Amino acid sequence: MARGEWGHNGRGKCCSYKRTTLIVCSINIFVALYVLRTLYTSLYMYPFSDSQTTFRYTSDQIRKMEESNQIRKASEPTELIKLVRQLKKDFLKEERVMELPQHLKQKLVHEILARLRSLSAGANTTVQREAVESWRKQKLKEVKRLVRGKTLNTTILPEEAGVVARALSSDWAELSEKIGIWIPVEIINKEHDDKPEGEEEFDSRILPGRQLPLECHAEVHTDYGGEAVRWGLTHHKESAYDCCMACVNQAKRAKPGEKRCNIWVYCPSETGCYSPDIYEHKNQECWLKYSEKPKLNFKDRYSESYRNAHPNAPLIVPWVSGVVSV
Repeated sequence: MARGEWGHNGRGKCCSYKRTTLIVCSINIFVALYVLRTLYTSLYMYPFSDSQTTFRYTSDQIRKMEESNQIRKASEPTELIKLVRQLKKDFLKEERVMELPQHLKQKLVHEILARLRSLSAGANTTVQREAVESWRKQKLKEVKRLVRGKTLNTTILPEEAGVVARALSSDWAELSEKIGIWIPVEIINKEHDDKPEGEEEFDSRILPGRQLPLECHAEVHTDYGGEAVRWGLTHHKESAYDCCMACVNQAKRAKPGEKRCNIWVYCPSETGCYSPDIYEHKNQECWLKYSEKPKLNFKDRYSESYRNAHPNAPLIVPWVSGVVSV
């Protein structure tokens, strides 16, 4: 009987412990699920609801935003934007100008100078420009035929033809400036005879004008030496005519014992002019000089031996000079 009672009581206690454990575990699981649901709702549901309400605009707000966009578009600097775009195109155009090797530049310059020397002595700048442009078109056709495999009697090699063709087809004004070819623009002034009848004629030598008079004896691509009467570093003139006239006027106004200008040297190149000294010579420099026996420093172009000794020297002498009678 004692064994039976013990066993019966033991099984009852065991069942009571299991039931209690199961109930406690169920409660814990239920609480854990409830906590997880609460966390999920707070993390995902509420921010979503807030985001829906945060970006909801009224019709009045939308209208004001549209008006603001219209005002912003109307105030855009459209002309400035167009100008910037045009400048970008110009810069790209400058970058596309071909850079020829030195030996090709020498070949082209030699041919251009030969064409210019074949003109008559009295050829004006218009005739010179037309001759250079005719040479450019003829040379361009020639190198294009070389590119296509044609055999021609020319100084340009077949492997150089492509580079020369691209260079002659690009900005010719920029390229001619780089290789040192500069021909002044001829300005024709019409003289109106509005002098009252019976009035004496003025001396034409003191009348201003754009075209260089014969007394200036202008020589392009020429640099004369001499003692400086007026330094060009601080003496700039708008044109070669003004520079020549400054020399003539200085010679007329010079006091006894002062040196009288009989040589004028002008820099017409926008990129400046080369000279074998320590100074940087800029556009529109006008040098007034004196020499009892004027002598040339440089004429037409710098020699190959000189350029070897002075690597910065261009091919063509950029200065315009003249010797005037005083």
